[in-house]
Amino acid sequence: MLPFALTIFTGAFLLFLVQPLIGKYILPWFGGTPGVWTTCMLFFQLVLLGGYAYAHFLSRWLKPRGQAVVHGVLLLASLAVLPIVPADAWKPTSGDAPISHILLLLGATIGLPYFVVSTTGPLMQSWFSRLHPGRSPYRLYALSNIGSLLALLAYPFLIEPNVARKLQAVSWGWGLMAYVAFAIWCVALLWRRGVAEEIPAGGVMPVEEPGEEPSLRHRFLWLALPACASALLLATTNKLTQDVAVIPFLWILPLSLYLLTFILCFDAQQWYWRPIFLPALLGCFAWLIAVLGDINNVRIGWQVAAFCMTLFIACMVCHGELYALKPHPRRLTGYYLMISLGGAIGGFLVAVVAPHVFQTYAELAWSCGACALLVWLVCLPDWRVPNFPWWRFHAWMAGSLVAMAVCLAFFIQSHEKDNVIEATRNFYGAMSVLEYGAETPGSRYLLLQHGRITHGFQLTDPDQRRRITSYYGEQSGVALAIRNFPRAQKRIGVVGLGTGTTAAFGEKGDYVRIYEINSEVKRLATSRFTFVNDTIALGGKVDIIMGDARLSMEREEPQRLDVLALDAFSSDAIPVHLLTKEAVAIYGKHLAPDGVLAVHISNRYLDLEPVVENVAKEFGYQRLSISDGDGEKDWWIYSSTWVLLSKNKPLMELIAAKTESAKQETSKKVVPLWTDDYVSLWPIMSW
Repeated sequence: MLPFALTIFTGAFLLFLVQPLIGKYILPWFGGTPGVWTTCMLFFQLVLLGGYAYAHFLSRWLKPRGQAVVHGVLLLASLAVLPIVPADAWKPTSGDAPISHILLLLGATIGLPYFVVSTTGPLMQSWFSRLHPGRSPYRLYALSNIGSLLALLAYPFLIEPNVARKLQAVSWGWGLMAYVAFAIWCVALLWRRGVAEEIPAGGVMPVEEPGEEPSLRHRFLWLALPACASALLLATTNKLTQDVAVIPFLWILPLSLYLLTFILCFDAQQWYWRPIFLPALLGCFAWLIAVLGDINNVRIGWQVAAFCMTLFIACMVCHGELYALKPHPRRLTGYYLMISLGGAIGGFLVAVVAPHVFQTYAELAWSCGACALLVWLVCLPDWRVPNFPWWRFHAWMAGSLVAMAVCLAFFIQSHEKDNVIEATRNFYGAMSVLEYGAETPGSRYLLLQHGRITHGFQLTDPDQRRRITSYYGEQSGVALAIRNFPRAQKRIGVVGLGTGTTAAFGEKGDYVRIYEINSEVKRLATSRFTFVNDTIALGGKVDIIMGDARLSMEREEPQRLDVLALDAFSSDAIPVHLLTKEAVAIYGKHLAPDGVLAVHISNRYLDLEPVVENVAKEFGYQRLSISDGDGEKDWWIYSSTWVLLSKNKPLMELIAAKTESAKQETSKKVVPLWTDDYVSLWPIMSW
């Protein structure tokens, strides 16, 4: 038992430790968008499916000694690709085809080691069943999930804050070596005991009958239940990361709950009891409707609680019913193969299909509806038998869940605004252009939203469309920096296009250089909005550089920008890779010696001021925080907070004299300097 337990636990730990590790490595290369993690999860699920298929067919087609030889060679081959550090050659040169690029990158970097480790659970349980035919292997599956959960919990709390990324990758390689040693031990046991002579090919034990063939209904549920749970996992993660921040913790929290349901359900049947979990699921659906109905006024802690509790209860239902349908141990590799295939299907539907089918993040409602329908299908045989215990309860609960899921779907549909004139969705998120004020002459304006976040708006009247709106009013930090900069012909840089509002600061002879990763944003900004084109018509020059801003700046010659505005919003927060020490060093290369770095830190959930304060100290910048939220403002001006960093002391003093909201106080929150190796949002998050 010991060698199998060690191999399975170590393999599971490595399997899930590498997921946030590699995700954090490549997240900055693709704009820090939630789609990066969703695509990573799709890769992990596809490779896991390949590993389970390998285990299934290896155990059925080869005799034990043949299995030992093939798997032993594969184990040793996996060590040849260490360390698992993505090469710089894989950095994208544009924002096009990110999904295929990420899948190829991951395949080349961690494909073989991840594939080998992914075979561990079903293959080692199959070998254990051969060597110990009288003992159940399903406890080993629970042990596997415990190892996975420990890895996920260790990463954000122990590993990420204390271990540099490169050391994380090297340490994972040492862990892989330990895993290979444990697995070779199991290979040796299989070989030495001569199981090949005792058990015929195909693995049929003469003293043990596998029972009747699983029905088509059972096989369908083996596939559909894990697919539904997987889709719920990714849909929930998408929702959390698009509204808060794309960070490992918000990847790991839903995934940890998902794994916890596997641990509980596959440990023992008594952890899942329908009379508790079906009403709980009904209550969670109602809670989700209440939160979505007033989401702008619900604190982030309650939002996270509602989404995560719904995910946990729904996955307990899916995995509890899945365990109840488990087959004879001889069929476990096929059973696990179907579970893995279902997980991959759920991931594929959310990562690839949903962005092409839905214009909003509707996959969460559809996943809840699928869960309710599966409950109905699972309970159907029970209420057909009147003398079956609780049959009336099962019938009533299943019907209620379906009805509630339908209400959830219609609720979300009804909250889609009827003033949307264009909606689009791609890898980088869901965007919509909305029309307001059309009933009042001269008051019509168009607004761009990314999810629930406003990315700017424009008045459409010809006499007013050059008016600067939203977060960029004349008393905002960025406006004060640009308007008061002493050079006549200015060079302005902007990270994040939005509607192109910042381009309107450009006058005749000025140069505006805008970095944008999302081609759909560029299309909307130049077709639905006119800020960019109007500046060009006035004699200014505007260049839109496509691709991740940081990667683009790394490759460019110094631009000698007078003002560089950091205004890239993702999930209502600047992507964290744009605020690290290394990122600010790149910005410094492109700023003129007397230039200003303007950082937009307006945020509902994160206090980014101490983060910017740290980089100001690190590079010797003077710092000026400007919040224009106080006092009366025109309706087209939003409250905003900008932090200006510069070594131009006279300019900073001039700006401070122009506004009463400027301050230089030291933040009360003490956080470490952010670097590419260290980022933690815990100290600055407002729950």
